[in-house]
Amino acid sequence: MLMLKLNLPEYPVKTRICGEQHQIFDEIRMKYVVLIPEEWVRQHFINYLVFDRKFPKGLIIVEHPLEMNKVKHRADIVVFNSSGKPLVVVECKAPEVQISHNVIQQISRYNILLKAPILIITNGLVHFCVKIDFEKKSTINLDSIPYYQDLTD
Repeated sequence: MLMLKLNLPEYPVKTRICGEQHQIFDEIRMKYVVLIPEEWVRQHFINYLVFDRKFPKGLIIVEHPLEMNKVKHRADIVVFNSSGKPLVVVECKAPEVQISHNVIQQISRYNILLKAPILIITNGLVHFCVKIDFEKKSTINLDSIPYYQDLTD
C-alpha cells in the first residue's frame, strides 16, 4: 500500500499485511492497527511529537475516550503533563480532508471536557496549532508545534 508523503519528517514505521488488511504498528498502543490514511497521519504525528518535539511516550494516549451528551467519542491524541492533566489535544485527518470549520468545532467540543491549553489539527500536510488562554477566553495561533519542555516550564 503506497501512502502519501506527508509534511512531517519520515520515520521508520512497521507495517504488515494480515489477510487482506494493511496494518501499521502503533508504538503507543503497542499493537498493529488498520492502516488507513488517517492512521498514517496519526502515526507520523506521534513520531514527530516523540522524536522531534520530545514529548514523553508514556504521557500520550491514542484514541482517548470521551463522552458528550451520552455519545461516545475519541480524541485522536491527548498528551498529559506529569500531573495527569491534559496538555495537548491533536485531531488527525486523512491528507485529502481539508481542515474546515467542522474540524475546528470537533476538537473544540472535545476540549470542553479536556481543557487542554494547546490544540493541534493536522492532515499530515497542513498543521494548525493554537494556544488557549482560558482566563481571557481567547486563542493565539502558534507558528510551530511547541516542544514538550516549553509547555511544562
